[in-house]
Amino acid sequence: MRATATLDWYGCATFRLVLPGEREDGRDLVVFLDAYVDRVPGAAGPGLRAEDIDRADWAVIGHSHFDHLWGAERIARQTGATVVGSHESVRILDGEGVPTAQLLPVAGGERIRIGRETHVSVFPSLHSCVWSHQGMAQAHEVCLGDLRVDWHGRQARMGDLFSWVASLGDETRAHLRASDQGARGDGGAFVYLFETPQGSLLYQDTSGHWSGILQDLRPDVAILAAAGRGNVDGEPVQGSLAQFVARQASLLKPGRVVLGHHDDWLPGFSVATDTKPIREELGRWLPRCELVETGYLAALEVFG
Repeated sequence: MRATATLDWYGCATFRLVLPGEREDGRDLVVFLDAYVDRVPGAAGPGLRAEDIDRADWAVIGHSHFDHLWGAERIARQTGATVVGSHESVRILDGEGVPTAQLLPVAGGERIRIGRETHVSVFPSLHSCVWSHQGMAQAHEVCLGDLRVDWHGRQARMGDLFSWVASLGDETRAHLRASDQGARGDGGAFVYLFETPQGSLLYQDTSGHWSGILQDLRPDVAILAAAGRGNVDGEPVQGSLAQFVARQASLLKPGRVVLGHHDDWLPGFSVATDTKPIREELGRWLPRCELVETGYLAALEVFG
């Protein structure tokens, strides 16, 4: 019997995917989905740092914000992993001393072979409407308005948000200073579709999407971000986070959904998301889909 693919959650939107026997030498293929491992003292997480990661073959980065990219520079240097990400993510990692041969810049539309029979395809996506709020709302809370806010207005609100987050305390300020890699925005968000011998897996690391792209992907399993204000085709969702997650699941039609980005990774800004409203909405929109909740480093069998 073939060993099964496993998924370890490192908190926030970071996961480790292990695909048995998929390296060219027959060993297990290790793929990091995002790379944010370090935390503010006392925050939820696996209790590890990026320096503790000693094995990775690939890392795919959803976008360039610190809570997704920070750590990739150390993981890549320690393990020799190839990092797939936006040109902005690659610019940052190049500046951090990651060898050019380990950097694979993408813009969406690429299909990359990462294992003997495993490919990952890159699709354009959208970041959550983080500019529209300060602290994150719970999954059942309905958010309305904020439509047709232009780029200048969104940038101004982002500046206010950064100032507010920096006021959350000395430990938070120190964490933000350490993780500040000079990102010029999110660099363009992506979703990734992994095609493996055991099934297909979609990875999303922030609550946004282009509807026309998601509806054609049809993964067996989908990792969906469950945090913040959803972004649907460039505008903030008019409704709740639970409705947003369920509606995008209804576009994808996976057999299983795994949540990410839903723990309290930066206290004062993030919240530990109550998943009950998401489970209820998912039952309405896609009743045959299984919602899987996993703990940190739990080695979830991806395809059941």
